[in-house]
Amino acid sequence: MVTPAPANQPIVAVQALSKTFKDFWLRTRAKAVDNVSFQVNRGEIFGLLGPNGSGKSTTIKVILGLLKQTSGRVSVFGKAPTDVATKKRIGYLPEESYLYPFLNARETLDYYAKLFQLDRRTRTKRIDDLLEMVGLSAVQHRAVREYSKGMQRRIGLAQALINDPDLLILDEPTTGLDPIGTRQVKDLIIELGRRGKTIILSSHLLADVEDCVHRMVILYGGKVQEEGTCDSLLTATDRAVIQTEPLDEQTIAAIDELIRARTGGRSGIQRVGKPRQSLEEHFVDLVNRAIAQKVETSGARHGGQTAEFLRAGPEDQGPVGEELIANLLKAEPTPAPDPTAAATPGGGESAGGKPASSVDEAAIGRLLEAAPAEPPAPRTPAPQASGGGSGGARPAPQQNVDLSLIGSLLDDTPKPPADAKAAKERGS
Repeated sequence: MVTPAPANQPIVAVQALSKTFKDFWLRTRAKAVDNVSFQVNRGEIFGLLGPNGSGKSTTIKVILGLLKQTSGRVSVFGKAPTDVATKKRIGYLPEESYLYPFLNARETLDYYAKLFQLDRRTRTKRIDDLLEMVGLSAVQHRAVREYSKGMQRRIGLAQALINDPDLLILDEPTTGLDPIGTRQVKDLIIELGRRGKTIILSSHLLADVEDCVHRMVILYGGKVQEEGTCDSLLTATDRAVIQTEPLDEQTIAAIDELIRARTGGRSGIQRVGKPRQSLEEHFVDLVNRAIAQKVETSGARHGGQTAEFLRAGPEDQGPVGEELIANLLKAEPTPAPDPTAAATPGGGESAGGKPASSVDEAAIGRLLEAAPAEPPAPRTPAPQASGGGSGGARPAPQQNVDLSLIGSLLDDTPKPPADAKAAKERGS
């Protein structure tokens, strides 16, 4: 069983990490990562940014234990990256989705869910939720080889979330996605971050990362060039922005005159314009209108809400697995005792003051013991009520367990024990 990392311990810690690739003669071919250090805290959305070839994917593969570092130290959940027990807590979307081409979407997710040993009911529910979330419910029975690259990225994202991971690593998650899918992935990342999941997001599309991450490092040439939050790295301090309702020219001129008077002529209004909608926002609005008009499409549809098991926090989820079985096996509640009944051995409370159980487990154990060495003599068959004779009928063999007695023992209402003589006759 994996021990959760302490709250103050980083989920991922990288210290002076270096990775050098060598050729057949052990000559240095490329130094992909050079003395990189950072840490990712619990519940943080962390950005790993940089252009192509800056060492992002190599760093991720070292964190996952797929590559061994040349030097430096890396820990995941307080353990080495090669520790197998931590893998079930990690979800990974690689830069290229390697999927079995002859499986359809449902079979693909079911295969990966079985690797995490999820039971059939959980697998079915999560697969339905994830296919709806990524917009592939209508094409779930098509072979993956027939999917476009964007659709394959969608099923790859669903595969990374099938085990409800604590640490989610996304390497270029929006590659090949249309603006609808890109917006959906960003919204999903933000929602998972609110839930408290730890996410490492690697991308060279800076606009996608800017809307999501809490903190980031920027790599170039395998080295950390800059690290910090979005506000600390992106806030411009040499100018200010004032946004108001539309103004006429006279008002704008008066404001400019006021600013120049207050600053001694050093500052003034540099540009006046009307804000415009971004191309992404306009595109999303256009597609939403087409969906509202029920325009048919053979590709991926606009995804639904985030899967229920990803939206609910751990404290909101009901008992599952062994915990559910344990709850079902608890003793049934004892009915309220009759206030007029005397304190007899069959009712009320036991000598220790605890409520008497409605099931005599010791008696059931004695009844289910192995059969005696010698078989008992057959019973004389009782006369039948109908006119048929019993002379030619073979007597039924005696059962080793008296089912009627077990039924009375399992009854919800406690019953007083039969007298000793009757019990002896039943046991014979």
